[in-house]
Amino acid sequence: MRVVSANNEQLGIMSLRDALQLAAEQQLDLVEVAPNAKPPACRVMDFGKFRFEQQKRDKEAKKKQKVITLKEVKLRPNIEDHDYEVKKKNAQRFIADGDKVKVTIMFRGRELAHPELGRQILVRMANEMKEPAIVEREPKIEGRNMFMILTPRPAKTQQAPVKQGAHSQNAAAQPAAAPQKKEE
Repeated sequence: MRVVSANNEQLGIMSLRDALQLAAEQQLDLVEVAPNAKPPACRVMDFGKFRFEQQKRDKEAKKKQKVITLKEVKLRPNIEDHDYEVKKKNAQRFIADGDKVKVTIMFRGRELAHPELGRQILVRMANEMKEPAIVEREPKIEGRNMFMILTPRPAKTQQAPVKQGAHSQNAAAQPAAAPQKKEE
């Protein structure tokens, strides 16, 4: 088997017994890194330290990870305008928080005979939410429900506040400069 030292130096090809003895002399472990290689590759290292550092890296990666949740807004095909506006505001708030939104139209009884009414409401919602969101899944009927999924627009929402902040700083600096010129 091919053996690599703790500081990435090639020690050459040696038998398993010799590699284990070498690791024991250095009070380290012999870890098989590539079992399918010809010959198999092993590294002499402190395995406990390696596992600790690996867990630390995984924990850091998990901290940086953004968890996206799926929120649901339920509507009916014969919803009134005010109720629709309230549901739309809730969906906009969820999108602003970075969550995906599942907009569901629930049909009861004979309402299923007119699925186009539900589709019209979903299309209206998608058109009114074009700026903060994009349609991830088009309206689809499943059983007695029709749903679509909206997701926040990527990156543009994060860049816009930075640009506004830069403009406001420039705007604040310009009026301060203008009165100074008038006084001179």
